[in-house]
Amino acid sequence: MSDDVRAPAPGEYPVEWEADVVLRDGSTTHLRPIRPTDAEALQRFHVAQSERSTYLRFFAPMERLSDRDLDRFTRVDHHDRVALVAVAARPGAGDAGTDDQDIIGVARFDRTSEHEAEVAFNIADAAQGRGLGSVLLEHVAAAARERGVRRFTAEVLPQNGKMLGVFREAGYHVHQQMDDGFVLVGVDLDPTEQSRAVMADREHRAEARSMRGLLGATSVVLVGPGNAGTVATDPGIDDVLAERALRALVRSATSVHVTGVAAAASVPDDGADLHVHASLADVPGPVDLAVVALAPRAAIAAVRDLARLGVRGVVVLSAGYAETGPEGLALRRELLRVAHTSGLRVVGPASYGLVARGTDPERPVLAATLADELPRPGVVGLFSQSAPMAVTLLATTVRRGLGVSSFLSAGHRADVSGNDLMQYWQDDASTQVVCLYLESIGNPRKFSRIARRLASVKPVVVVTAGRSGHVVPPGHAVRSTTAPRRTLEEMLRQSGVIRAENTHHLVDIAQLLAHQPLPAGRRVGILASSAALAALVAEAAASAGLVVARTDFVPEDADDARVAEAVDAMYAPGACDAVVAVQVPVARPRRPQVSAALAAASARSGRTTVASMLGLHGLTAELAAPDPHDEDAPARCVPACSTPEDAVAALGAVVQYARWRGADHGETVAPTGTDPRAARAVVERELGGAVEVELGPEATAELLACYGVHVAPARRVRTADEAVAAAHDVGWPVALKCTAPALRHRADLGGVRLDVTDEDELRAGVAQLRTTLAAVLPGSADEPLEVQAMVDAGVACVIRSTEDELFGPVVSFGLAGDAVDLLGDVAYGVPPLTDVDVGAMVRSVRAAPRLFGYMGTPVVATAALEDVLARVSVLADDLPEVRSLELYPVVVSEHGAAVLSARVRLADAQRADTLRRALPG
Repeated sequence: MSDDVRAPAPGEYPVEWEADVVLRDGSTTHLRPIRPTDAEALQRFHVAQSERSTYLRFFAPMERLSDRDLDRFTRVDHHDRVALVAVAARPGAGDAGTDDQDIIGVARFDRTSEHEAEVAFNIADAAQGRGLGSVLLEHVAAAARERGVRRFTAEVLPQNGKMLGVFREAGYHVHQQMDDGFVLVGVDLDPTEQSRAVMADREHRAEARSMRGLLGATSVVLVGPGNAGTVATDPGIDDVLAERALRALVRSATSVHVTGVAAAASVPDDGADLHVHASLADVPGPVDLAVVALAPRAAIAAVRDLARLGVRGVVVLSAGYAETGPEGLALRRELLRVAHTSGLRVVGPASYGLVARGTDPERPVLAATLADELPRPGVVGLFSQSAPMAVTLLATTVRRGLGVSSFLSAGHRADVSGNDLMQYWQDDASTQVVCLYLESIGNPRKFSRIARRLASVKPVVVVTAGRSGHVVPPGHAVRSTTAPRRTLEEMLRQSGVIRAENTHHLVDIAQLLAHQPLPAGRRVGILASSAALAALVAEAAASAGLVVARTDFVPEDADDARVAEAVDAMYAPGACDAVVAVQVPVARPRRPQVSAALAAASARSGRTTVASMLGLHGLTAELAAPDPHDEDAPARCVPACSTPEDAVAALGAVVQYARWRGADHGETVAPTGTDPRAARAVVERELGGAVEVELGPEATAELLACYGVHVAPARRVRTADEAVAAAHDVGWPVALKCTAPALRHRADLGGVRLDVTDEDELRAGVAQLRTTLAAVLPGSADEPLEVQAMVDAGVACVIRSTEDELFGPVVSFGLAGDAVDLLGDVAYGVPPLTDVDVGAMVRSVRAAPRLFGYMGTPVVATAALEDVLARVSVLADDLPEVRSLELYPVVVSEHGAAVLSARVRLADAQRADTLRRALPG
């Protein structure tokens, strides 16, 4: 269900309200609107409840629901009477279809007036304590807002503390009072900062816990396509996948159960706790994790059986789903439906597996992967989507000696995604650096929200398959986007994410972050073996935004005393914030004394150091030294990059992150004088039943005024007499403008007359514009003209907002004219924005000096401009029906900002990120 998707007609089943959710304990369930066919399941649910639960819900004993009650409860119109149920697969059910599902929770409302409804909840005794009530409240509240309900009421018995807690802890404005032995509860459904924060916190805890259930598994069942103990004469791809997974699993410190793997008898168990079974039915429970290498239909059947074992998640190694076409997409959906109604998370399909490394260098805690060689233990959390890129990443970390805390490959990312892993890594003490390779981002707004929170405490390094995010690999369920290609880059920048150019760059950055402290500033010292190398590093440093503070040389023939002197000078207090050491001898072998002195000085000083030395790559013993401040700490290592440019590029990225982390990011903009409810009423009135509509000038001004954005008064006219009357109405002097789009804002093309002070001049202007229109745009010669009161002279700007199918609202800013239209001098932001984000947008365009006194011109009121931009960002965030909005021009003078023209287009809302938790579908 989407809080922002237009509602279907009353009585029509709202399929978009269906959702899979993660509960507090990390398990999953499925929510959907109730159906008449649910009567039997609802009766089973009711009969299974304790007397106390029944009394708290109905205020009286009720052994069974009458036929009349069942009919009333299951036949709803999805408008004035709405009910959502949480369902789970029935134990022993054959196909997990709707006839074989148990209801474990019900939330319903009945409208009592236009904007008010009575709400009720009932949670199965066995499902209580898992956060199901709070999830149902989020979803039923979202459904209510779609139907125009703005307030819930409820009568609750005083002893029903759990239900009162659900209301109280949700973050909405809640009113309570006692009346005749009941607690009368009123809940305002308008989202608040607190309700958003509560939802985000619950989402974080639930998703993190679900990942702990996967990566913390102590027992695993591997399900393959063959017969245990029988060697396959012609093994298929699934046989090969199963055998490779088994070879990795037996190296784990986990209990391993195997069925259907032909090579099970021949795989060395390395002392593992290995159990081979004839069939899945023979596997004893409980088991934490399943790894499946089966064709899609067989995998789905296996997942139905896995719920019996208490499995928390399933890693699907095989492909053959959405990438194969519509039939495969249907299989993917069936896999998710079966898994989620059984409480399981899904990693894959086409996953390369997952690893929890632990601290034992020889035996990982968990290795449910296809990899033959694993990285050593470390502090880097590593996420990849496709299996080929997972192979590359793991091989690179092994080659570089970079340690990993945990790793997961999501494959086609049907369920578990990088968002889930970021939620987990935020709380994971063993992970200090987060690295992600993303081929697609299914929910960029959620990604940005999580990444921004995580990046404030741990660095997040990201590689995307493309710079724009426009290209989607086969098998990935991702909405299309028409947003500018810079949108993704700006979203990552706002979030504090370090964007790497490629996997090579990602590992360069990761090894620096994992083994060196964050730099205190951007002043760099260069320690080079030649002047040519020093010049190369200095040029690269300037390109990376670094400042060279000091340069010292250690020529290849330097003796130990010269080496010590140069190193000591470089690491002297205050000499620099970071050191780049480059040693490439030409005539002699590289001297290990240089690397030893460098490593010792780096460990002693705590100053960020990165190296590029001939013959060294990654993390090597030659560049490691004991920590003199903590004898129990592991050795401190200076990472080595393959080229000087690589070393500087990695350092530049880390410096930029350190500056972001230490900066004030401001507060989320919350302008005063806004009325979202009134704006929502305008949108609903104007959109009506239409799919898309462009607002007229009056409705546009009304909508913008709800957010404190006021358009300067203007009148449309056709004749000179009408123009004169309009000028008297808005006040002299006036501007006379064409409304034809090609000339609307183009004084340089004759489409605008400014500072018209009297009737004669105005009449002459009307005649001149008619002549211009006839000559330039013959088809628009009869278009109306516009008369508007003059505003103070200033700098013309343009503010736009677009609702993108993938990114949601995208706000842009630029200075009006060719800088925007031809040169692309535009700043982008993805709401919600902070005041610092807004200020950065205004200052980041190349033409920004015109706002700050360029060439002796007046400094304009940028604070007023930023206020308008902030208000537009909030409007765009609140109203996904606003498909596009344009303020053009916004004239910014010394005294304020005046909006002279505005256009708004509305359309059916299709935003993916909503005010309720849901897994990707």
